[in-house]
Amino acid sequence: MFMRLRRWARLIKRDVLTLWFACRDPRTPWWFKLMAFSIVAYALSPIDLIPDFIPIIGLLDDAIIVPLGVIILLRLLPREIRISSAERAEVQRARGQKIVSWAGFGLTVIIWLAVVIYLVKRYAM
Repeated sequence: MFMRLRRWARLIKRDVLTLWFACRDPRTPWWFKLMAFSIVAYALSPIDLIPDFIPIIGLLDDAIIVPLGVIILLRLLPREIRISSAERAEVQRARGQKIVSWAGFGLTVIIWLAVVIYLVKRYAM
């Protein structure tokens, strides 16, 4: 069972890279780029919006939200763009270079700062 989960996680990582390359393809519709960028930026971000040490909810984003978003977006992606993006993702994986989304990191930090500022203003009075 552990091997199946590991394989599934590897496939999701490959599909996230496919979406990343699809976002950079000029043939991709703007609305798709917007949706895919949000999922890809979050999936490739070095930190999570919901930390993994929070029981159940912390793993929810990694186990359900990101894979579900990736699956839906891959089905919406036009076939020719999906094929060319998947080929580019495979080349990237073969090189062994890791892609990190600093936009996702920045967005996550901004959301956490907004939550902290809200809580301080609300309860510090």
